[in-house]
This record gives sequence, C-alpha cells and structure tokens, in this order.
Amino acid sequence: MTVAIVWFRKDLRLADQPALAKALDTSQQLVPLYIDDWAEDNPWAMGSASRWWLHQSLKALDDALLALGSRLIIRRGQPLEVLEEIIRETGATRVFWNRLYTPYEMARDRLIKATLSAKEVEVLSFNSALLYEPWEIARPQGGPYKVFTPFWKAVIAKGLHGFTEPAPDHLPKVLSSIATEPLSSLKLLPKIGWDQGFYPRWPVGEQAAMRRLTTFIKGAVSGYQAGRNVPSVEGTSRLSPHLHFGEISPRQIIEMLSQGPLSLHQGPLCFQREVGWREFGIHLLYHFPETSDQPLDQRFNGFPWREDDQGLQLKAWQRGQTGFPIVDAGMRELWHTGWMHNRVRMIVASLLCKNLLIDWRQGAHWFWDTLVDADLASNSLGWQWTAGCGADAAPYFRIFNPILQGEKFDPEGRYVRTWCPELKGLPDRFIHKPWEAPSEILEGAGVLLGTHYPRPVVDLKGSREAALKAFSTIKNLL
Repeated sequence: MTVAIVWFRKDLRLADQPALAKALDTSQQLVPLYIDDWAEDNPWAMGSASRWWLHQSLKALDDALLALGSRLIIRRGQPLEVLEEIIRETGATRVFWNRLYTPYEMARDRLIKATLSAKEVEVLSFNSALLYEPWEIARPQGGPYKVFTPFWKAVIAKGLHGFTEPAPDHLPKVLSSIATEPLSSLKLLPKIGWDQGFYPRWPVGEQAAMRRLTTFIKGAVSGYQAGRNVPSVEGTSRLSPHLHFGEISPRQIIEMLSQGPLSLHQGPLCFQREVGWREFGIHLLYHFPETSDQPLDQRFNGFPWREDDQGLQLKAWQRGQTGFPIVDAGMRELWHTGWMHNRVRMIVASLLCKNLLIDWRQGAHWFWDTLVDADLASNSLGWQWTAGCGADAAPYFRIFNPILQGEKFDPEGRYVRTWCPELKGLPDRFIHKPWEAPSEILEGAGVLLGTHYPRPVVDLKGSREAALKAFSTIKNLL
C-alpha cells in the first residue's frame, strides 16, 4: 500500500492542483496535510488579516475533502520535523507539494527536499501558482526583466494557456489512526473584534473564488479598463486574496476569460495584464530576493527619510485621520474589511512616502498586517513602485495629489461618504477638500474641523517641494 503526503500550503483548492493530482496517480493512500509553521526566523510571518483568511480557507478545504471521503490533517511545528513524524506514522514514501517563491520558503523547501530525499523518500514539487515559473521568462540577452511591458510581451509570446485539471470526484479515506489538531488550536483569529467587517465582505474558499470569478466575468470585466479605477463601484474582481491562498489559480482565470464572449475585448485583456503584474512581482522577488525590504534602486539606500516625531503622522495615516478624505477613506476601508481598492492603495502610499517622507517599509509592514491579500511579492512591488525605488517604478516626481485623485476617481464623493460618514453632508465640490469650505457650509454639514474631522496633517504644495528636494540629494548617485 503506497502512501503519499500532499502538503497543502498556499494552494488551498482541489481543482487544478498538480500535487494532489500526481499523488492520486501514483499512490493508493493520501494524507492531505497542513502544517502551521512555527519558524521564528521567518521575517515575513503571516499578518493578522491573512491569518483570519487562512482560518476560513482551511475550514473550507477540510469541508471539501470530507465531501470526497478524505479529511485534512493539521499539525503544528517545524515542517521538516512534522513531515518526518507523519512518515514514521504512516510509512509514506512520497511527499508532494506545490512550489512557493519567497526567500524563506524556498530555502526551507530546499532543505526539506534534500533531507527527505537522502532518506529515500520521493519528493516532487509542482507549479500551481503561476502561468510560468520565474526562471522560464528571461530577456533575449539573458537575465530577469525589470520592466513590466517587455516581461508581459514575453509571457504572451510563450502563450497564455489555461489548461486546468478538474477536482477529483472522490479521494481515499484517511486512516482514523492519523491524529489531527483542531483548527482552533492554530489561534488564527484575532483576539480583538476588528475583523467583524470581514465576514459579510468575504466568502472564503475554492467555491467562493469560482463564484466571484464567474460573477466578475458576467458583469464588471466588460468595463474593467475604466471601472478598475473607481473605488465606489465593484469594478474589480477582488480575487487577490483567493489567488494568494491558492483557492483559484491564474490558469483557471485565463481559461474562463478565454471562454467568455468578450475574451478579446479591452476589459478582459486589461484584466489579464493585472494577472501579469502578479506574475511580474513574483518574477522580481525570485531574482531579487532582497527587495522584500531593500530598494531595488540602490540610490534609495541613502534617501533622507524623515524621522516622524513620536510616530504621530504614521499613526494618523494608519487610522485614517490624515485630513485628506480619499486617503482616510482608503485606510478605514482597509481596517474594516482587510482590503483596499488598488487605485486608493497608490494614493495612500504616495502620501506616506512622498508628502510625509515616511519610509515605504513602514507602509509595507502595515499593509502586511492588515490586508487579507498580503502577498510579499505584490506588496513589495507596489510599495517600491509608488516610492520610486523599485522595478518599472513611477518617476519620483510623480506625486499623487489626493485632492485631484479624489475629484477624478470619486467625483461625487460616494467612496468618501461611505468610509468618512462625518463628511457626508458636504457638497461634492468640497468633499475632497473640506478645509476650503466656507464656515457656513461646514456648519450646515455638521463638520467642525479639528473636532469632527481632522485638518490636513501636511501642506501638499510644501511637502511636494520637500520630496523633490530630498530626491535631488540621491538622483545622481549611480
């Protein structure tokens, strides 16, 4: 009786699951396993919002396994020790997993593979998270890409294939003698109640991911090119957390997009590019692993980030109390739902890095803890892009003006009024700049600046000039 361990990680689904499919093809007994990694040397251990999502996703995966006659085995500890323990308990001769790409995960997996292989345990790993592995896309002259457009052209030249495997219709029963820890023992849910807004917003799991994709393709994808920039409407897919936890794969997305009647229209093609940005982020992190916390543009190692006295401006930013409504709306959406619209992510990041001159890493760490889709590659790429120090980055002189951005992408103030209800009585022309409203309008709207809503924490014009001056000190270093 051949026994295989299928080690689930960020691939919490049964369809298009190459590790599971290979195990079914080669083994008679399977042990679906999830390990809560205790490692203290992982500098990017999962943040609070992501742990909330993981709890729901593991529950959904276990339910799906139970429906097929199997079950999920949950253990806690160092992965190598846990795997060796399960091997001793079951006599397993094979271990299958799908690859991960952060520096910590890759180093860990190499050690595990070498150790188990030396003990004559077959170890096979697969690609389940990407259209192409990071090493499969290279510049014509060799080496990795640092600019998105030629990277994406190279991906398209290889082909956007959506060949996927369906979920199995049954699975072998897991022996009752194999013990599992209760999901609650992982203590993934936050101790305080700040996650209550997550539940109505986020159905979690493989089936929820497919429903979300189906709804998106039937609706918002046709207008995605414009709708993706409007934070007050459901113009984006909101698939990012499902992709991060592997509840759906990019191949499945490409396959379903290609089957739609609008597959060659601008909306779906634009959405494919967004899938490509995720691939690009992982490509960069694989080839430049230091960029999780070091700037790709090394000039920024000498950038004069400002010391924030007592962290007051950082706290105002984190709590959505900057006095700039589009920024505060975004930060409050993040806190209450674990997610923020991508356009608004760029706006809030620009204010932090360029107007407040606070190190981009402070923002990246806050997002890491509060986003349900906190992905190391995408988070690092996004923050370095806005700060001007990453691959294909926005020029440093591109500083998002939160007033103009709000007026352009939230012209009627619907997004701001949703998350900053204290401003809902202001007329549209002042909703993004309440400090310019005459006193009688503020009084009529029930707004007392400095009491009901804060005054701006920084002067936009002066801070823009200070940011450009700061950049001038490093721009000629290389």
